[in-house]
Amino acid sequence: MSRCTWREGPTRTGSERRAAEGVIRIMTIGTLANAPSVYNGAFVVKPLRVRIDTQAIRCRFRWRKNSTAFSFKMFASLAVYALLALKICTVSAYPAYESLAGLSREEIDAVVASTKWVPPPPPPGPLADQSSKLVHDAAHPYQPLQPGDQRGPCPALNTLASHGYLPPLNLENSFARFLVYSTFLLNGNPITNLMSIGDKTSSTGQDPPRPATVAGLDTHNNCEGDTSMTRADAYFGDNHSFNETRFQNMVAFSKKYGAGKYNYTVAAQYRKFLIEDSIQNNPQFSLVSPRLFTAFGESVFPINFFIDGRDTSGQLDLDVARSFFQNMTFPPDFHRRNGSISNFGQDYVTDLMPDFKPGYNAHGVNSFVVDPTSATLTQPCVRYVNLVNKNVKQLYPNPTGVLREALKINLQYLYEATVAAGDGCKQVFPYGR
Repeated sequence: MSRCTWREGPTRTGSERRAAEGVIRIMTIGTLANAPSVYNGAFVVKPLRVRIDTQAIRCRFRWRKNSTAFSFKMFASLAVYALLALKICTVSAYPAYESLAGLSREEIDAVVASTKWVPPPPPPGPLADQSSKLVHDAAHPYQPLQPGDQRGPCPALNTLASHGYLPPLNLENSFARFLVYSTFLLNGNPITNLMSIGDKTSSTGQDPPRPATVAGLDTHNNCEGDTSMTRADAYFGDNHSFNETRFQNMVAFSKKYGAGKYNYTVAAQYRKFLIEDSIQNNPQFSLVSPRLFTAFGESVFPINFFIDGRDTSGQLDLDVARSFFQNMTFPPDFHRRNGSISNFGQDYVTDLMPDFKPGYNAHGVNSFVVDPTSATLTQPCVRYVNLVNKNVKQLYPNPTGVLREALKINLQYLYEATVAAGDGCKQVFPYGR
């Protein structure tokens, strides 16, 4: 059993303790089951054992009096599996360096060795109990943001953090694993197994040498990207805050195509509009892999996971949608869905745009060109190979030591997720077998 260890910050009291900047993220994968008292996704008021179910990772949280910020060390049994991301203001063990860039090989090896890195274990299997379950209960009330708190671009993760735990929304196992490892490899810290759900933070530990960025989920064109349902394109300045104009567009399409509800038909029409709108108004618009896959996936995600598990209609109420997208909270008496699922319904979206190819605006607005190097939605193996040999390799061109080993292990878990999904891709080894 590994421990989730804490780093202590300046003393705070009362409500200030609840204003910890750290929040727990997961791309809707996982849960803190049976957590009795959690404040703002940060402070556990009494010792407890927490189970993170994406599938059954276990760790131990310990609360320390007067602690205001913590770092979640995902060693051993915790690994990075839940895409747990922490956004906090603690002081690094090596405050003189934000990155290891510029240090000698001996200095880098010394710093890396001091992290006491432990290879992450294999990810767990599917949840044993995939039935519908009350997740907005008395033990997990909504905790509003306090001064200094931050959230990221993913409304599902924001909601999970607001309730102080990661409920099992029953994301299918292989799909969940691919999301976790692909996102972590691009946005997280392989040495510390930490990742921010927002933008860059020193709380993820010492950065590996550049060009690695460890920039968190706000990093443009990885998980976050253009054509978001309720967030503006990065070109316009704020790609992570709720955008009322975008939400009203979603409302209008729901009224026109879904009788006032958001469903798969609406999802297809709204996705088509979002792409066309960005081509026409964003001179730097880009929609290529890996963002291409998350863009189409997020269109059906609210239908699959934001509807109460006791409701099988497939019709998302817009007030419930606002609760997740803007207010970052579960509706009263909310139950997770019944049974696991991945991106079911995405074919409704792709069928409306059968000829769409990934690409970008090459010369300002309305200059969209196809990017022949990007994977299309029907090329999962091209996506995998490009992610490894292009995206990851660009960030870590010549890793050594435990950094190299950490990357190899996480890449192995990424590949195993593609096999579990039935993609049949040939494995690539950028850093050797």
